[in-house]
Amino acid sequence: MAKVIVGMSGGVDSAVAAYLLKQQGYEVLGVTLRVWGSDEEGDSRCCEIDEARRICQLLDIKYHPHNCTALFKESVVNPFIDAYLEGLTPNPCIECNRFVKWAKMIELANIFQADYVATGHYAYIDKLDNGRFAVRKASQISKDQTYMLYKLTQEQLSRTLMPLGQYTKDEVRKIAEDAGLPCAHKEESQEICFVTEGRYTDFISEHTDKVLPGEGNFVDEDGNILGKHKGIHRYTVGQRKGLGIALGYPAFVTKICPEDNTVVLGTEESLMCDSFLCRDVNFQSIPEPAAGDKIRCLAKARYHQTERPSTIEVIGDGLVSVKLDEAVKGVSPGQSAVFYDEAGHLVGGGLIVRN
Repeated sequence: MAKVIVGMSGGVDSAVAAYLLKQQGYEVLGVTLRVWGSDEEGDSRCCEIDEARRICQLLDIKYHPHNCTALFKESVVNPFIDAYLEGLTPNPCIECNRFVKWAKMIELANIFQADYVATGHYAYIDKLDNGRFAVRKASQISKDQTYMLYKLTQEQLSRTLMPLGQYTKDEVRKIAEDAGLPCAHKEESQEICFVTEGRYTDFISEHTDKVLPGEGNFVDEDGNILGKHKGIHRYTVGQRKGLGIALGYPAFVTKICPEDNTVVLGTEESLMCDSFLCRDVNFQSIPEPAAGDKIRCLAKARYHQTERPSTIEVIGDGLVSVKLDEAVKGVSPGQSAVFYDEAGHLVGGGLIVRN
């Protein structure tokens, strides 16, 4: 009987993942990684320990909460804050998956002598003909979470099970309901798990000792001053609402420039982009190509974006250039771009950098 550690959040997806694996004959241990919160603040939405413990009791599986708040602060929260202070738009879940969730779960799997770790992500993991492991899109594309998993290493993927890839969300809720799990109809959270109250700008102010960016100029694309902004960390590329400036036409943030503390405003058309660079690229379905290699793939630059036919060219040292066949909106430095093959396997992905 193979042993598997399941990351339990207290939600329906991880609960059903644990239930299905037990039904398949695995020896299942539930683990919750406490990543944020204090007795006064409460836990984040990713680690509701009381709910997770109750679910494990109902499933009759052993349960072990594990504190990794220091690692989470170092690997996720501090880089999140630093990115905004530098005028970038980070995606903390991607960093958390590789450097906290999977790192700690595999560490615990080694301690408990478990063969695998498992999560409630909507994705498949395939071992390909070339011997490499890669995540593949879920059957319900609207729930697919492969974008968030591009940084996982070959070792991490080789020891991971994802039993929900074939199911729709409604099917998962029905399984939980039939199993008598109290989380069957629990609402999903769409927010950053550790920003439990208020706005992310308030969170940054409360959790950094660094000097916050001060007021600066809104400028147009020719550098003409349009008005004053309240600090570059309060804006993201593509933002339209909450700018606090009226120009007589719909204005969007098209660029954030920390070097001179300006925020560039332009039209919606100015947001269109057909080429950009990525750094820290991690390849999954293929070994890292040589500098100069070009790969045809399908690319997207945001989680909720349809991938487009593209060509990526390897520059070297973790850098690739991305050329889209047609321009898209929403290419924002600090976010991630991911690349797929025609079968839906994740070729790789990386962080979008400023041109």
